[in-house]
Amino acid sequence: MCFLRLLIAASVFCFVGPTFAQGWVQFTSELDRFQIQSLGELEMHETTFDSEYGAVMPSRVYTYEDGPNHYSVTVVDYTDAERIHAERLNRSEADYELYWEIDVRASVAYAATNLRNRGGEVTYDAYHYIDRIEGQQLQITNNDLSRTYAAIYLHDSKLYIVEATVARGSIPPGFFQQSMQWIDENGDRIRYQNYSDAVKVRDVPASYATEIIDHGREF
Repeated sequence: MCFLRLLIAASVFCFVGPTFAQGWVQFTSELDRFQIQSLGELEMHETTFDSEYGAVMPSRVYTYEDGPNHYSVTVVDYTDAERIHAERLNRSEADYELYWEIDVRASVAYAATNLRNRGGEVTYDAYHYIDRIEGQQLQITNNDLSRTYAAIYLHDSKLYIVEATVARGSIPPGFFQQSMQWIDENGDRIRYQNYSDAVKVRDVPASYATEIIDHGREF
């Protein structure tokens, strides 16, 4: 993975062309608390996102167009997922009461599947993280031979989908893909030092819970 990063960086900085000469600027969204390096100011518009389990989530898309090249960051807000799932009209008897939680936890995998299903040849598809925030990266050669570099991360109940699609022969947009950062309410970069949040707590076995109740102990 480190070798791939170095290879992408080398390909960018060794390439001399008009697009690279424009220079990169740091774009900051205080609303969705992220920063990313872009070739220009990203424009934001409100939209919605259809989740895997049939809920419509609020989202915002930040975009920049550079001729045939397209750069975007889609932020899907799952913060209110429990209420949105409870109120949706397309619920069925088969819906599990915790589907909202599954919807959030599986959102990275779902977004990656959507990218793969667009078509083209997936040439890179692997787990990735930035500042210990976990996600997935993909590279796709599209049917028109343009290239898409995508990265997907879930942080603080928000899904971030980073995409850069450039025309055939353009600079690989790996810098945009890998320059994502998250910031706190003060604008400081967020970094995680360990994986302690990944520790799972086991449910108490039903047999043990019954034993506690039978013996009159509080549970």
